[in-house]
Amino acid sequence: MARVSHLHATAARARPIVQRLWAAAMLCILPLSSGALADTPASFSSAKRLASRIYQSHPVTFYCGCPIQSYQKKLIPDLRSCGYHARKQMTRASRVEWEHVVPAWAFGHQLQCWQKGGRRECRRHSTLFRHMEADLFNLVPAVGEINGDRSNFRFGVLPQVPDMYGECDFKVDFKSRIAEPPEERRGMIARIYLYMADHYPFSLSRQQRKLYQAWSRLYPVTQWELQRNRLIRAIQGWGNAYVVRAAGQRANPDAGRPAA
Repeated sequence: MARVSHLHATAARARPIVQRLWAAAMLCILPLSSGALADTPASFSSAKRLASRIYQSHPVTFYCGCPIQSYQKKLIPDLRSCGYHARKQMTRASRVEWEHVVPAWAFGHQLQCWQKGGRRECRRHSTLFRHMEADLFNLVPAVGEINGDRSNFRFGVLPQVPDMYGECDFKVDFKSRIAEPPEERRGMIARIYLYMADHYPFSLSRQQRKLYQAWSRLYPVTQWELQRNRLIRAIQGWGNAYVVRAAGQRANPDAGRPAA
């Protein structure tokens, strides 16, 4: 028993060292293509500015498909055009917010900095966290109320929950802390989650990984997802392999099937 306790204590002391080494390794694999390095987001704020440029060619909110308008340098969702009805927070529903598809809590709460002081502490002291928070693949524009209601809930299916936001097919079970996205967004969500879990040191549960693998198979890559992947790759220097792989399977329906 004493030996087991000693091993646990040693592992606990080693964890911060591993995290620092991982952060250093991340700096070594930042994009090497000419012109891309200077534009790699160094913070969440800079990532939001770059994301706004990316979505100029596709100005609609991610979950609800509301057209995005610009007003005095602010992004405003056209709620009437998409049939959105505010559940409770009309003020927040009237603005666009940049949503982390994989919530910051999911990839941050296991870091030592988060345990010391949460998101603010990680922003101040963790290069690794700042890279995760600013990864453009994980950022999408959302109606502010949806972003707030989703919080850091995991995604799932909620067949018993009624519609909550008018024609926006997004549901939240606040008690079980689960959110259900529209079907047409599930493939992209899945490929973002799988990418983030591969690229950064946070793990998906076996159940969640199986869900996202199934969603990625069921819901094919769209032309916008492919274009978005190319635009982000031009900035960050790498693409989402799950998008490329799924696009290849769409082009070749027999790809991945066992030989007869």
